[in-house]
Amino acid sequence: MPRPNLVNQVSAELRQLIVSGALSAGDKLPSEAELTSKYSVSRTVIREALAALRSDGLVEARQGAGVFVLEGQSSSLTGLSAVNPERISSVVEMLELRAGVEIEAAGLAAIRCSPAQEERIFEVLEAFISKVRQKQSTSELDRSFHLAVANATNNPRFAEFLELMGASVIPRLSLKDGSEAEPATSTEYLEQIHQEHMAIAEAISQRDESAARDAMRLHLKGSQQRYRKLLRP
Repeated sequence: MPRPNLVNQVSAELRQLIVSGALSAGDKLPSEAELTSKYSVSRTVIREALAALRSDGLVEARQGAGVFVLEGQSSSLTGLSAVNPERISSVVEMLELRAGVEIEAAGLAAIRCSPAQEERIFEVLEAFISKVRQKQSTSELDRSFHLAVANATNNPRFAEFLELMGASVIPRLSLKDGSEAEPATSTEYLEQIHQEHMAIAEAISQRDESAARDAMRLHLKGSQQRYRKLLRP
């Protein structure tokens, strides 16, 4: 029997490619051999991951041709309204929604996280602080951190949700360049974000479900407070 966390991890990554539009309706997925090599897993894992996608109606197998993304899947998963870059209140609304999902995700990650998933979380943290010190953009790595935590739940729906939100996951990706609405992106501010992320990662690493939830709550509530201040003149 294949390890469930490996099946979930592969199916989640393939599902993200479909949800994000990287794989469009009608596109053919790589062959079993190619997927086996790419994810360094057995063919059994790949077959079960594809079976999960088929059961969700995302793909279909065509005899002698391969596995293809079904029509309309990307568009059917994009019903969530994007952040309005002109309205700070829109950012706060999304942060509140994220809190409802990601606090639970952090707790589940602390229970279910595999060593490889834990390693990925810390890799993203290291890359984030490196970018801060080089004074380069960290927004995509911020998003990657939250996706890594979502994947560590080994419930693909959490990662799907973040993919569905797109750039709305990270307000800095949603707001227009140079917008005065965004809180300071100084080194001090970004180091604070890094410390908040580190607290989440450490709690997950220590398998402390309660602490992981508390750390994620503190992080997302802090983000809400930073943006709520901008609602006032």
